Amino acid sequence: MAHSGGQSPIVFVIEDDDDVRASIAGLLKSVGLPAETFTSAEDFLCRERPDGPSCVVIDFTLPSMTGFDAQRQLSDAGVQIPTIFISGYDDQPTIAHAMTSGAVAFLIKPFEDQDLLDAIREALNRDRTMREASPARRTESRRATPGGLQ
Repeated sequence: MAHSGGQSPIVFVIEDDDDVRASIAGLLKSVGLPAETFTSAEDFLCRERPDGPSCVVIDFTLPSMTGFDAQRQLSDAGVQIPTIFISGYDDQPTIAHAMTSGAVAFLIKPFEDQDLLDAIREALNRDRTMREASPARRTESRRATPGGLQ
């Protein structure tokens, strides 16, 4: 998956299932996309954001915090990062709520690799567009660290 100039994109994968997390990370590596993986939303929320384009692939039903709760904490802290939800449950009201809250995609496990890659491509393009429209956004996003998100 090619990307345009500037810093390399990064995909954050938040998934508590070791096999699913490793599978997604392997898929991303196979197409040349760097990934950082986390077993919980809390671990991810403590990570400083990079300057380059990024997106989040997050399991909607994590044990201690839902993906939607994590997305809301990021939003409340002023961090705009495109989000792709994945879930083993096909709950239409939840999917509709996530999509109206700004998610790029909501994929039901097991999903096709290409569907995930397409959603990631769209998410990274959205993030690049937002960064180009608002250069100050990079500084704001990097400041949203643990103290600001809890």
